[in-house]
Amino acid sequence: MSPLIIAIDGPAASGKSTVSRKLAERLGYVHVESGAVYRALTWQLIRDGLAGAAAETIVRHLSKVTLHFFMEHGRLRFTVNAADPEPAIRSLAVQEFVSAVAAIPEARAWVNGHLRGLRRFGNLVMEGRDIGTVVFPQATFKFYLDAEPQERARRRQREQQFSSQDLTASAEVERALLRRDESDQSRPTAPLALAPGAYRIETTHLSVEDVIERILAIISSGRNVCV
Repeated sequence: MSPLIIAIDGPAASGKSTVSRKLAERLGYVHVESGAVYRALTWQLIRDGLAGAAAETIVRHLSKVTLHFFMEHGRLRFTVNAADPEPAIRSLAVQEFVSAVAAIPEARAWVNGHLRGLRRFGNLVMEGRDIGTVVFPQATFKFYLDAEPQERARRRQREQQFSSQDLTASAEVERALLRRDESDQSRPTAPLALAPGAYRIETTHLSVEDVIERILAIISSGRNVCV
């Protein structure tokens, strides 16, 4: 029997990471953060002295980057060229370069190949920006989480507080999120979009638990099955 795939897409700070992780815990599925794979690739490129390199150079270098995925204490982990990339993939250096890497079609294809291979670990809850449209268009269930820009900015500020980052003014955070939205939605390759058959959930006024309960209700009813 093929593994079940739950795809959760949405813009930055829409709540998809927290919801995806906790939903996977509730269901006993494997949680996959696709953005971490892009960050890991970016981290390795920086280590190899290719930060800011031309797309052609990065594409040629992809064959020299090896990812190894494994389960540890019920959590999916991976190494990059035999090195543990955590927590370095959350660094500002990676953050500043990852969007440029993710905009390269060949880099996206490289990442997507690895993501699709994760079906070998069983049922998945995978989050990202193009999971339901590109990576797994035939996912068993597809969801798109969204929230008003002001609420997303508030959530991003809260993340900064918890991670001990310098707190950025709310208006500046909101502008940055809107710029990221424009970039994600207008890129030629795999733009951020509501996947056909996806269930859109507006999370602005919902708690994480509320969102999870709505998703579980849809799954239990069998609605939105795409395969």
